[in-house]
Amino acid sequence: MPNTPKPFLKSVNSRALAAALAVLPLGAAAALAETPEEKGLAIAEEVDRRDLGFGDSASTLKMVLTNKQGQSSTRELRIQTLEVPERSEGDKSLVVFDHPRDIEGTAFLSFTKILDPDDQWLYLPALKRVKRISSANKSGPFVGSEFAYEDLLSQEVDKYSYRWLRDEPCGEAAQGLDCFVIERFPRYENSGYTRQVTWIDQQEYRPIRIDFYDRKDSLLKTLSLSQYNQYLDQYWRADDQHMVNHQTGKTTRLTFDEWEFRVGVNERDFNPNRLKRLR
Repeated sequence: MPNTPKPFLKSVNSRALAAALAVLPLGAAAALAETPEEKGLAIAEEVDRRDLGFGDSASTLKMVLTNKQGQSSTRELRIQTLEVPERSEGDKSLVVFDHPRDIEGTAFLSFTKILDPDDQWLYLPALKRVKRISSANKSGPFVGSEFAYEDLLSQEVDKYSYRWLRDEPCGEAAQGLDCFVIERFPRYENSGYTRQVTWIDQQEYRPIRIDFYDRKDSLLKTLSLSQYNQYLDQYWRADDQHMVNHQTGKTTRLTFDEWEFRVGVNERDFNPNRLKRLR
């Protein structure tokens, strides 16, 4: 297992440097970063900065699960997200399944934390009860898909430490674009991953690909993100997200319909006690 780099924000001087980097254009910030760890953090900070201020969002999507033999099943669901502006806390999200009938009404609610255990609840209509998910289970598959519970959380900057690896073409998913390739290390001890390698396009700072390494530091999964659309002249969302499990041969593809922003959801819509009444 590789040596995990120490968190960059570890002293008064490094905090001052991080603050200075945050107000510079990414190119200038990356140029001033003296180490691969500082440059990796500067890139992650810019990705986050460009997505601030969306307020809330909603979308419907299809989830297609395919096994190693090529057999597929399709699920239809909807997702809502509430932005939490405080950096010390993460966003809130709600996923509700509408089809097929055997999982209709299943709901997943998550409150992302930074280093503390995330708050997550799952409502299963067959049991007619809301189940709080323990931290140890967040690396497990979400309703049989190749997405883990922790993959569905908002990816807050401070959940990871970083290291820039190299610059290179983004590949087939974003032909003609160059990418930063950075490594990020989960700082939460119960993560199912040792590290993630992320390709981020240098033009709009959108994630294009993420390789996930398991607790044995073996390549587990690859997530490819494509068909990006821009909303409110600022916010990019990938309408195609394809997760491939290299160890099992299974895949899960998420295809999103058009996103809506600032639809007016609020804290009341993210109450665990309301999961049983969702339709």
